[in-house]
Amino acid sequence: MNSPDTSFIIQKTAAFVQQTLQNAESGHDWWHILRVWNNAKLIAQTEKVNLLIVELAALLHDIADSKFYNGDEEIGPKTAGDFLKSIEVNAETIEHVQQIIRYMSFKSGFDEAGFSSGEM
Repeated sequence: MNSPDTSFIIQKTAAFVQQTLQNAESGHDWWHILRVWNNAKLIAQTEKVNLLIVELAALLHDIADSKFYNGDEEIGPKTAGDFLKSIEVNAETIEHVQQIIRYMSFKSGFDEAGFSSGEM
């Protein structure tokens, strides 16, 4: 089976996020995601990074905020992973995006021994 192309993945992900967050509080709504996504793409132009991973992480970083799920820190990465699997994104990309979502939270802090990624 062929994997989906990048534009299909981004298009489907943006539509999923926009629909999922349509009634979200203003701090974590689609407009916030759109600003993060646009800024991430701008920054990525000057860095040596995987643009697909940057865009997916930017789009999915607030897909399921733990504070609305009894503090479940895995709800965001799980929701993102389940969606990406549903559109047949490869496992390596899914894991990378999930790790970025896990480690980008201010609550988790900076851990030098933890995950590191130029895409983060």
